[in-house]
Amino acid sequence: MGKSVRNEGRKEGEAGAPSHLERVVGEARESLLELVIQFGMEAFQEMLEEDLERLCGPRHSRADDRQAYRHGQEPSRLGVGGRQVRIAKPRVRGVAGGELKLPTWEQYRHQDPLGQRALEQILCGVSTRKYHRSLEAFGEVETAGTGKSSVSRRFVARTKQQVDTFLSRPLGELDLPVLMFDGVEMGRHLLIVALGIDSEGHKHVLGLVEGATESSQVCRSLLRQLIDRGLVVETPRLIVTDGSKGLEKAIRVTFGDWFLHHRCRVHKMRNVLAHLPSHARLWWQVRLRTAWDADTAEDAKRQLMALASELQVEYPGAAASLREGIDETLTVNRLGLSGALLQTLRSTNPIENIHDSMKRVARNVKRWRGGSDGRPLGCHRSDGR
Repeated sequence: MGKSVRNEGRKEGEAGAPSHLERVVGEARESLLELVIQFGMEAFQEMLEEDLERLCGPRHSRADDRQAYRHGQEPSRLGVGGRQVRIAKPRVRGVAGGELKLPTWEQYRHQDPLGQRALEQILCGVSTRKYHRSLEAFGEVETAGTGKSSVSRRFVARTKQQVDTFLSRPLGELDLPVLMFDGVEMGRHLLIVALGIDSEGHKHVLGLVEGATESSQVCRSLLRQLIDRGLVVETPRLIVTDGSKGLEKAIRVTFGDWFLHHRCRVHKMRNVLAHLPSHARLWWQVRLRTAWDADTAEDAKRQLMALASELQVEYPGAAASLREGIDETLTVNRLGLSGALLQTLRSTNPIENIHDSMKRVARNVKRWRGGSDGRPLGCHRSDGR
């Protein structure tokens, strides 16, 4: 009997079909949106007509003091609701010759809601092909500018403008006792990101550079950009890196004796564990963390060297990886850091969430290519995956 009762609730349509109330609500919502769009377009046309009357006088009049006369219409587009709406734009020619501009049209034409809407949608994970489906229905109004290529071009232009502005802002007023550098692979490209932490604990993305590897030359170009924007070199600070030799060399050449270098323990642990079989990694991971958590740098180094001696018997590659740069993983211990400060500065994890954000946005990229002259580093996947 329960089964028949459940089936009776679906008599209006197939299983899973929307109920009568749901259809009514959906139709009312679409009707309201169409009504708003209709009144909005009519109000805009009235504003254009007011401009025409100010310049040309009332329609069919022959005023002697008119500045211009009507000159027909031309098909044009206006950005509305994340897309372009096709609209007939009135044309006006001056009495003395030459076409005049309508103030209302110029005001709204120069507003660019499309670029911002495309940027927000793609950052939320919408692919360029699905951009049109993410917009509200516009009724019978003829629209354009929601195709994959159009959205991609707007996204590239908008992001390039914002990134250029952000990465050229001055840095001279920032007090940055801590700098972090880490690289992340994006397709065939490697992005090296610079992060600063101020004296109040706030993070600041300072800059990035693109290259094939973390070579010394690529890293020095990033450091030169930061210095040109006002980053002070002659001040004591802690610099945390991912362990790249090219990056470390560039930092030593640039900052001289004005910094202390700490090597990310997470990257070091990954390097060591990569030499171990999968069944042994968890055990050695726990032992490495325990050694690094020792009360003093001397005690931590003693425990780490003992672990290296154990590894030498069966896994010499892991032992060599652990010994390499072991002192640089203990800088925060020598500084006597503890608590949340130690948790923050013992690795480059504060910069990892930036990498995660970039990967999340770039997961829709289908084909990677060069990024110069405003061209994108990649094309967004058309299938949305």
